[in-house]
Amino acid sequence: MAITDWPAAERPRERLLAHGPAALSDAELLAIYLRVGVRGKSAVDLARDLLRHFDGQIGRLAEAPLPELARLPGIGQAKAAQLMASFELARRALQQEMLARDNLASPGRVRDWLRLKLGQRPQEIFMALWLDAQNRLLQADELFTGTLTQTSVYPREVVKAALRHNAAAVILAHNHPSGVAEPSAADEMLTRALKRALDTVDVRLLDHFIVAGQAPPLSFAERGLI
Repeated sequence: MAITDWPAAERPRERLLAHGPAALSDAELLAIYLRVGVRGKSAVDLARDLLRHFDGQIGRLAEAPLPELARLPGIGQAKAAQLMASFELARRALQQEMLARDNLASPGRVRDWLRLKLGQRPQEIFMALWLDAQNRLLQADELFTGTLTQTSVYPREVVKAALRHNAAAVILAHNHPSGVAEPSAADEMLTRALKRALDTVDVRLLDHFIVAGQAPPLSFAERGLI
């Protein structure tokens, strides 16, 4: 049955207008975005299929590459491109919110953004959030990609980036595509090496986060590892 044949009080768009977006399920919100279904399936059915493909995880859907999305039944390139654009807008909105905040010294302030940015990336990414003397965000840089060790993350390049941004402090972050957020011995060694290098140019290392899936990112500062 098409959504237009549903009782008005059960249609996702009408429910959103009456009760606000928070009242809708993930599938209903996606259905509003998809607008139409396919033969034999409503937009809500199609949205449920889409979520099932990604094990119900919006984060995995948000990081899916365009070819994978476009291959899914009822999606195609146009809808896939629209979905990717919407998730990128969400990331940029979060980054603008971070830029507007007065202080990012608290680990809780950046967790949501890092989880959205790195949580479902298929390869390891090493990021630096450069801050000014008031801990306001200057720039978020993806510095290195691939297997992250002391031999692949170069302290001198991190220091050069700090000087380029005239940063007073930095929050580092990287992801574990394995889904396990626990720091390895190599992670701890790398963090110590980077702290020593940054100390030489008076840039404070405030924290280092490990992001793994949709779990709360692990904070080195909270663990007493910095």
